[in-house]
Amino acid sequence: MRLWRRPTRVVGPPVPPPEGKPDAYPSAVVAELERDEKVLATAREDEHGHWLVLTTWRLLERTPGGEAVLDLPWLSVDTGAWDPDAWALSVIFVDEGSRRWVLQRRTGPGQVPQVFRDRTTASVVLMRQVDLGPRRTARVTIRKDLRTRELHEQVFLGRGARREDRDLMSAVLIARQELRGQVGMDPVDGVA
Repeated sequence: MRLWRRPTRVVGPPVPPPEGKPDAYPSAVVAELERDEKVLATAREDEHGHWLVLTTWRLLERTPGGEAVLDLPWLSVDTGAWDPDAWALSVIFVDEGSRRWVLQRRTGPGQVPQVFRDRTTASVVLMRQVDLGPRRTARVTIRKDLRTRELHEQVFLGRGARREDRDLMSAVLIARQELRGQVGMDPVDGVA
């Protein structure tokens, strides 16, 4: 006989089950996949009903009819975060654009948060932070195109950092040279 029972605790209103299943996507959504490219996770976003398709090589957003809304290789994804309270996946792209998809009502998130993290992390080969103090930071990253295996260098200046800061750009150049040397990329001369 149990003498103590943990009370059931519900925070906020109950969440209704999703209308559909994440893996029940229409064939038009994945019609243009490349040879050997595999679908790893899918979910339908709530606002427009577009399908978010995460493949071995790319992040795709497609209409139910298969029209491309977003088609980017994983190395174009800078950062992202899954917010379980808002059921939202937020993404910041290398070109400084961003997107936010709510994945609750139509299909739920399925495996999207886990696969998103895995694929984004898989494209990072090496990364080096450069920190010279407040408003003087940068990040140098060597990323891999998961389809071709080509290596690409990316340099991101931190918030408030300026390219005119000679000390910062010298430290970035040193970090670039070190990382490129470690992965066998051609050396770089000059400024970042």
